[in-house]
Amino acid sequence: MAVSDLIQQARNRFGQAPNLLLRANEPTGEKPWEMFVTDEHTEHYLAIKTGGDSDRGMLTGALGVGGVTVLLMCSILILSGNADGILTGVILAAALFVIPFLWETRRPLPLPILFNRRTREVYFDHNGKLYHSPWDGIQALAGEFVMVGPHTGGMRNASLEILVRRLGEPDNALLVSLGLPMGKTLQMQKGFWEWLRAYMDNGPWFDENGQHSASDAYVKKMLSAHTNPTGFLAYRRQRIAEKKEANEGKNYLEWTDAALYLGHLFFYPMNWLQEFTYSIAKRRSRNRWPQIVTERLQPNGPTTRLLDLERERGLDV
Repeated sequence: MAVSDLIQQARNRFGQAPNLLLRANEPTGEKPWEMFVTDEHTEHYLAIKTGGDSDRGMLTGALGVGGVTVLLMCSILILSGNADGILTGVILAAALFVIPFLWETRRPLPLPILFNRRTREVYFDHNGKLYHSPWDGIQALAGEFVMVGPHTGGMRNASLEILVRRLGEPDNALLVSLGLPMGKTLQMQKGFWEWLRAYMDNGPWFDENGQHSASDAYVKKMLSAHTNPTGFLAYRRQRIAEKKEANEGKNYLEWTDAALYLGHLFFYPMNWLQEFTYSIAKRRSRNRWPQIVTERLQPNGPTTRLLDLERERGLDV
């Protein structure tokens, strides 16, 4: 199927709903903003989460905390002078952590979408097949649609998809979604497209207008808005400290502050284990990229585009 036909079919999905064809060299008029989908933001490449398995590590976190509870119970029995069943308890505690941890870390996570500033191209893995696109000349389709449910009524959503081609088969093309469309508007997706444009053309650091900046302050501020579950405890502690200072230490603590703080403290071990498991699984999954991609992500790696190699050698992987 021709690329133009693929794009037209995609646009037909939206019917009469607003949709736009975005290009790398055409500004949308929106301010750049991040949509909580960034996996890594480095000087040389930007990794976008592709969705799926976002709860990886939750099982390890839940059962791991159960294992810690079993160990605490064994400790209490030892201190009370009762050693019966201690070995069984230790084996059970180890199994509650080790088995789910190995299961969750050895299953590969979906690889992210990579935006490489050095070579100015995009990489995407689809079922072990490498797709790519030069950034210059890339096209993206943004469109709105409404989902209607019996309890929620009509909910407006907006998707943002980029066009990539199979390495070695330029006629084999895909439209890849940049994050989930639920709860987003066309304006938000245009803003995220500006975030990508700012990174690729003026990055790695830029200001609120997308212009190059020597400081990473704005980018770090935007990325910090997506707090991991383990960060909730520190955030609640900071909020309590701010209230204490504002009220000069008098009657500053409300029952909701105490309840939220204790809740975050209670779930902190489970959240920490989940994030630790997810990070290990992510690190193992990165090894699935072919060498032709990983070497181009290095600071001193090749700068030739896959498109150019494809034309010279008829490259396929």
